[in-house]
Parts: sequence; C-alpha cells; structure tokens
Amino acid sequence: MLDRLEHALRARPERPAVLSATRTGATRVCATRGELAELAQAYAAALHARGLRPGDTVGVAVRPGPRALAVLLALWRLGLRGAVLDPGAGAEVLRARLALARPALVLADAAAQAVAGWARPLARRARLELPELAGLGPVATVGPRLPGCAPALDTGAPRTGVPVYGGTDSADAVIVFTSGTTSRPRAVVHSRAGLAAGMDTVASLFTAGPASGGYGAEPVLGGTFFVLVPSLTRGAPVALPARSPAVLARQLRRLRPRDTYLTPPQLRDALGAGARFGGRVWTGSAPASAALLDRVRAAGADEAWGVYALTELFPAAAVESREKAAFTGAGDLVGAPLPGVRAVADGDGQLLLTGPAARDRYLGEEPDPWVRTGDRGRLDGAGRIVLEGRCKDMVLRRAENIYPGLYEPGLHVPGVELGVLVGIPAGDGDERLVAVVQPQRGVPEPALRAALSDPLRRMGTARPDALLFARIPLSGRSRKPDRAAASALAAGLLAAGRGGPA
Repeated sequence: MLDRLEHALRARPERPAVLSATRTGATRVCATRGELAELAQAYAAALHARGLRPGDTVGVAVRPGPRALAVLLALWRLGLRGAVLDPGAGAEVLRARLALARPALVLADAAAQAVAGWARPLARRARLELPELAGLGPVATVGPRLPGCAPALDTGAPRTGVPVYGGTDSADAVIVFTSGTTSRPRAVVHSRAGLAAGMDTVASLFTAGPASGGYGAEPVLGGTFFVLVPSLTRGAPVALPARSPAVLARQLRRLRPRDTYLTPPQLRDALGAGARFGGRVWTGSAPASAALLDRVRAAGADEAWGVYALTELFPAAAVESREKAAFTGAGDLVGAPLPGVRAVADGDGQLLLTGPAARDRYLGEEPDPWVRTGDRGRLDGAGRIVLEGRCKDMVLRRAENIYPGLYEPGLHVPGVELGVLVGIPAGDGDERLVAVVQPQRGVPEPALRAALSDPLRRMGTARPDALLFARIPLSGRSRKPDRAAASALAAGLLAAGRGGPA
C-alpha cells in the first residue's frame, strides 16, 4: 500500500490530501495530493544526497501532519529505518534506546527542537520531554526553521538518480519507542512486511465512503499513520482532529466525515462538548467501554467500533457497539481476531498474539513471532477475545486474586465517564479494593451511587471495599487510566474521609 500511495497521490494531484480546522470548525487544506507527493520526493532526494543508504536509521521528531507523512514515505522509498521519537515516552528511555539504534540523522521540526532545548521547562509541565537532539546524532530541520534550530534539510537536492528500495521485505521499517506496561521500557521494531500487513488489515476495516462532494471521496477524520495511508491511497482526504474539544465538535459538524478515528479520551471530550457524529466511528489506543460506544451511537453514529491494538500488533481485533453491549460474560469483549491474527492464552492466562502484522522483535533482542500482550485473556465459545485485565494489575485481597478487568465493565452504567478498580495497601501485604468512578458532567453522585448498587452487588467476592467519585488521572500518549496515580488518589481521598462503602 505504501508503494501504491505515491502513484495514487499523483493520479489526482490537485485534490486535497490533508485537512485541518479553523477555530470555527471550517475546513482548511494543509496539503494537496500533489504537494504531498512532491514533498516526499524532495525529502527522499535530500536524504539520498546526504549519503543515507538502505538500512540506515533516521530519528523522526516531527509533529503529525503532511511533513511527518512525507518523511515516512521518503524513508520507505529509500529503505531507511525510521525511529519515532515520542516526547511522551521520556528522555531517558529514548536516549537509552537510541543508543542501540544509532541514528545516522535526526529529522526534527522547530517545535521538537524547542521541547528538547529552550522550551524544556515548559514542556515538562505537559509531560513532554526529548533528550538533547544533537547528542543523538546529526540533526536537520524539517519545515520552517527558527533561530537556534539545526540547518534545514535541503529540499532542493537533485532528484535524478534517487533510487527506489528493491531489497527484502524482512528489512526493518520503523522503530516505535514505548514505555509499555512492563518494568523495562522497550522499543518495538516492525519490518517492511509487517508494516504493510498492518496497513492492509486497517484498509479492510477502515475505508473511505463512496465518491461524493467536492473532494471526490467523503473525508476521513483521524491523525494516525494507519489512518492516513489507507485513506489517501483510496482517494479520500484526511482531516486532522482539532485539539480543542469545542473546535473538534464544530469540525465534525461541518466536515461530516464518513469514517472517524478518535481515541477514547478524545471521544469523551468531544461528547462533553456536544459533538454529533455520523457514519462509522472507530476508537482504540486505550480501553473503550460498551457505554462509551453506545454514547457515540446515541450522538448520531451509524456504527461505533472498538479496536483492540497494540504497538506490537495493529490492529488485532475489533467489535461493534451492539455486539459488545450484548455480551453478558465476565470481562471485556474486544472482538474476534482479525484475519491472519492468532490468539492463545499461556499457562498463566496471559493473552499471546501473532500474525503477519506482528512486530519483528524488540530492539536489541531476538525475533519472536508471539507478542506477549500483558493482558489476561481468553477466547469465548465464538472464538472472540475477552480481556480480563492487565496481568500486573491484579489486586490481592484476603488471599484472593482479583483481576480488575473482569469487573470494570460493570462500572460503566449510564452517567459514568470512566471507571476503574484499584488496590491500595491495607497492611501485611493485603490490599483494599476501591472503585474510582468519574461522573459525566452534570450527573449527580447520589444518582450514580444508586445506579451502581446492583452492578457492585453482582461482583460477588470481588465487590469493592469503597466507592469514590473523582476525576481519574490519565497517562501516556494514548491517555489511558494511570492506575498507580488513581491508587494514590484513592488512598489520599479515603484518608481524608472521602468516599463511602460500595
């Protein structure tokens, strides 16, 4: 698909490719299809002129958008390995992992260089941090250059003689750094074949609608690489989601996308701002409850899908809201494994996945076809994946092992924004189990406590010791619930006399 994209872009060069929104939600064209193809070709020529050759590693610290996509297309064309520098992963993690990758060049926009330099104190407040980029290797600026930035990448380099990679599909394509959920942060390495397989799987799920309107195909809303490439290849423009929930709500109203991809926190924020949806809505990168998907459908979506995906395998499974809501068993139904994906549970109940789109290996380690998800899981009678919580999230109470993921779906009654079960120390190695529930805006706590009474009773021996209403801390680039912070919050609130018995 990545090989086809450049030809697809040049077939209709005048049409919009990447869109954004003004404060009023009006659509603004960031790049046409032809401009995106030209930019990718210019970057490829510049990198080739610098002497970079297949197998070399290039660090990428460029904000999502046309430039970032053009950089990745240029790397793909030349057979280079891109190492994605995520400011949310932490400077020490990136420094340690990039010491193994040894980038021949780091490409960074002005914003990334500011995060790594003069704006570091401000960036830390937003939990963003990059190591000093110059210490990782030579640096070149992509996009507008500000004072103090590295020299600009030469987009005027000759384009004649720039090769197209013709090597093996088993070669490395990309490294994604992640703090993960294990005690040791890891860097995930995907091969060219694995990346291509992931794109094909997404394309089978997430496609543009029929041709209509002035763009030649109904637009798609979403900012990830796995959304941009399949949509652009099929001829649909892609709109980058506005950061402000209020602007995002206006953007959705004006754009009326046929397909929308937002993370669960983005969905909750958009719904809180009164957003209306249409067509199909997809969400992933963090747990999505049946209640959240139902709220999306109630806000106008024809279908609302939860996608189970990992950095190591994207995507693995998907489930539509009605199927998820109809599931009455214990745990969280995330759907049947997608074509080519195999799922099994090991002797400890941990879910293992494999398939064509699985990562090749972790940086510095040997290849392994099986991805250890860190999730407890099983396959139900219909062959669907049911998650039972994170392996490390187990709460030990009175010698009973309690896995929160088995019971947390029961917390998501109408009026609940987000709910988690966490353990807090109770002495002698024992823990108290606490339900922390975040109400939707305007929903009174007494009404929620009444609505939760029956679901809490049905938890049996896993019934929480206490129920708290509070805003649940989030962490990481996907803004998943931060369980350690939620546990500390619960301990503090209970010590202050807040909360009550469940």
